[in-house]
Amino acid sequence: MTLWFVFALMTVAAIFAVLWPLSRSSSAQPGGSEAVVYRDQLAEIDRDVAAGLIGVSEAEAARVEIGRRLLAAAEGQRDLPARSNLSLRRASAIVALVGLPIAAVTFYLAFGSPWLGDFPLASRTRTADVNQPLDNMVAQVEAHLEKNPADGRGWTVLAPVLARLGRYEDAVRAYRNAITYAGDGAERRSDLGEALAGAAGGVVTAEAKAEFERAVAQSADEPKANYFLGLAAEQDGRQADAAAIWRGMLAKASADAPWRPLIEAALTRVGDPAAPALSNDAVAAAKDMSEADRGAMIRGMVDRLATRLKQDGDDVEGWLRLVRAYMVMGERDKAVSALTDARQAVANDAERLRQLNEGLKNLGLDG
Repeated sequence: MTLWFVFALMTVAAIFAVLWPLSRSSSAQPGGSEAVVYRDQLAEIDRDVAAGLIGVSEAEAARVEIGRRLLAAAEGQRDLPARSNLSLRRASAIVALVGLPIAAVTFYLAFGSPWLGDFPLASRTRTADVNQPLDNMVAQVEAHLEKNPADGRGWTVLAPVLARLGRYEDAVRAYRNAITYAGDGAERRSDLGEALAGAAGGVVTAEAKAEFERAVAQSADEPKANYFLGLAAEQDGRQADAAAIWRGMLAKASADAPWRPLIEAALTRVGDPAAPALSNDAVAAAKDMSEADRGAMIRGMVDRLATRLKQDGDDVEGWLRLVRAYMVMGERDKAVSALTDARQAVANDAERLRQLNEGLKNLGLDG
């Protein structure tokens, strides 16, 4: 309301500035008019009479004629300017009272932002404190986006942070808004699908799978989308299809692709004959991956492998791969726990127990 009140005062001031000069009547100029000429002639007659150049009767007749002309000229000069000035003032007043506000409103609606929220100077000059907790910074960004929901760049920055904090539902919303306001793209679709899978506890739902398929449609070699499409096939029990997707990724990947260890581990997990051995170097390489890739590595290689082995503990090679992964990644306690679970799972099968113990000797966990 304060802003509109200021605009109203400015409009009144502008109208007053236009009408004030028009309200002042212009004074007649004494020189150069027809009436002045006639007055000069009357004065000249008086001088001629005094000098004896003309008679009194002739002078009186001349005064009458000049006086008649003087009255006619003065009357015409007074009426014409008055009528023309009055018309001009009325037209100017109408333009000022009606035209100026209409022009101002039209210009503001065309080039201004009447629906933009207030953005105080304190908010514009305040910089984020990098030492404050991450949750506080996220809350500030969320408050900003509540007032500016069309800020695509803000949603793009916020979405991965929410996913890293485990707020997958909020991350899904943020990624959707990023796509809406910052533009569609294969990477954003893959991130959205990953957030949907995270919200479902690591399960690639139909909705998440649809996002990965959209990403692949935009970029056939998008690695994250292809990995999760293979994971979806694995979760559906189509391990051959999953292996085919992941083998295709490795065939196109460069030797130093950061996600190569993840795909190699996935192929080993599904028992693909062409899978490379899950070497210590491959597992160790996961330590140098980005946080997001390492999180996917943990979900893909360790957690799901451990879950599968708890359901079907006869896979001695699977237990050895799990223990070795924990050891290489420096998680010895988990390796010991997995060793205990493995021995319990194959305790009733002497041959499998022997194979397990032989493999554990090579890992230094035979005790």
